[in-house]
Amino acid sequence: MGNIRVIGPREAGKTTYLSALASFGKKDKQFSVTPINDDSKKLLELAENILKGGERLEPTDAQQRVDEIPDYLFLIKGKKGLKNYKIDLNVKDYSGEIFEKLAQNNELDEKTQDYINHCLMKDVSGCLVMLTGWEKGEDRKYKKAFEHLIKLMDSRQRLKNLRLAIVMSKCERGEIWPGRIEPKTDLFSLHLPETKELLEETIPAKNLGFFAVSAFGVLGKNDPRPNRIDEVGRNGRQAVLRDTERWQPYNLLEPLYWLSGV
Repeated sequence: MGNIRVIGPREAGKTTYLSALASFGKKDKQFSVTPINDDSKKLLELAENILKGGERLEPTDAQQRVDEIPDYLFLIKGKKGLKNYKIDLNVKDYSGEIFEKLAQNNELDEKTQDYINHCLMKDVSGCLVMLTGWEKGEDRKYKKAFEHLIKLMDSRQRLKNLRLAIVMSKCERGEIWPGRIEPKTDLFSLHLPETKELLEETIPAKNLGFFAVSAFGVLGKNDPRPNRIDEVGRNGRQAVLRDTERWQPYNLLEPLYWLSGV
């Protein structure tokens, strides 16, 4: 797998997703996640504190320059069906402000331009786009952001050769948990129809996938309450695990499988 960019609005759970991926790989016997560089090792240490120790996650700093954003390098190994796989994952996690500036449809400032240029570099194979809103009004906002992003992709000749994994994050929420099995139909068509239609009209079908993921999961098959507690910190709402012994995140690897062709 080549380089992957993770983008999405604020509080979409981007860094939490990466933390859960790094940490759960130590628990699940079906796959392993090995941190390769110092940034990914620090993220793994942070993940343990956040998800199991209840410490709060600091949001990605919007004031960082592109070259200051950590590179998270992981080696993911496992077996899917009868096939063994290996994914070399190189991820940069962008601040949510970048996505929200796209939605404003104004001329982008220099720093945001630098972020977008880096996001659309030739060696970037795909973007994991994490969305979290499904309420009224979110569809129009997301559509505006994608309209702007698509224009930028086209101007950089990435419209036909960049894979987009569109993810509904935090799908442990009771309102959308039932739609996780068929997210394209039961989440995106239902709650974000304008955004979905725009993407399907402009992005080649082979390069567009729809997913639902949850870093926290639910308490159990017979107890579908979210396995998280929302608390208020100095940076706004923060989520921590409700029951660490019953931690079972949902669908963390599927978008990566798809982006890497596993």
